Amino acid sequence: MSLQEHAYSVLAVSSSDVFNSSLQALLPDLKFSPVRYESSISSAKRAVLERSYDLVIINSPLPDDTGIRFAIDLCGIKTTAALLLVRAELYSATYDKVSEHGVFVLPRPTSKTVFSHALDWMISTHERLKKFEKKSMSTEEKMQEIRIVNRAKWILIEHLKMTEPDSHRYIEKQAMDRCVSKREIAEEIIKTYS
Repeated sequence: MSLQEHAYSVLAVSSSDVFNSSLQALLPDLKFSPVRYESSISSAKRAVLERSYDLVIINSPLPDDTGIRFAIDLCGIKTTAALLLVRAELYSATYDKVSEHGVFVLPRPTSKTVFSHALDWMISTHERLKKFEKKSMSTEEKMQEIRIVNRAKWILIEHLKMTEPDSHRYIEKQAMDRCVSKREIAEEIIKTYS
């Protein structure tokens, strides 16, 4: 499936009706859905608690905050990509504060072309983060299986006086003979002897 066929959820945080209208024109429904608009950082924080967003666009400053800390915090959340728009004279200082956290920054005013490119970069980043998250979960699941199998092996060593290689072979053979995972066999052993 190409990226053209994906729909990305967007949270737009801006107190400017003009900006929101311009943004709405740049976010076609087929590619960006749902799109939620909030006018303050506090309401945006509540929105993020309700659900996660693929892309977050912050038009700084807002009535209650600059949005810098919020953007940094968002980039620490799984696969969210954040873009902070700031006045041109604040660009360098803002970039220095947020770039190491993965926050994208654009100076205002900006052209539609540049903004469209920024959306593409955010989508690319979101997709890359999704892959890392998937690999991370896979690695964590494997580590969990290893822990469970090791625990079962120690139970076999303790209760049936097997050696470590024998307990390992026993779990592997049971898994092959019954066409189930080593983890399932290990969980049965743990349940039986615990």
